[in-house]
Amino acid sequence: MRLAKVIGTVSLSRSHPAFQGATWKIVHPFSLDGLRNNQPDGEEIVAWDEIGTGIDSIIAISEGGEATMPFKPKKMPLDCYVACILDSYQLSAVSYQPDRSS
Repeated sequence: MRLAKVIGTVSLSRSHPAFQGATWKIVHPFSLDGLRNNQPDGEEIVAWDEIGTGIDSIIAISEGGEATMPFKPKKMPLDCYVACILDSYQLSAVSYQPDRSS
């Protein structure tokens, strides 16, 4: 799962019948550095949204096989799914020092 920012909406003239009742959004994922700077810096992708995100929403996305898990046993032709909308996020610095005394 990755965090991303919603930057647009996709319009379709036709879609697969399994996608009734949802919309497609263009999302811009964050890297760790992007999260620190609050600037998405990944490659934009299209995600299926059934929870009603808006432009500039910060969201969590599932990709690949994980994107289809919420629909099991129903099969969905899907590569990216909006899993949730985030109110906020916090990054904590974690320091790791290996023990070199031995």
